[in-house]
Amino acid sequence: MIVFEEELKKFHKSLEIDDAEKDIYEKNDEKDVVEVLLDVAKNDDGMGE
Repeated sequence: MIVFEEELKKFHKSLEIDDAEKDIYEKNDEKDVVEVLLDVAKNDDGMGE
């Protein structure tokens, strides 16, 4: 049986749109795979080992 008081204690409000945009766009400082591969290709001197 569902105990509504217990379920309400577990509830967390979802992010507002502005907060979500901040988390997605401003905190996204990690490189993705394409950026890493481009850096590797740019720094490659053609002397593969």
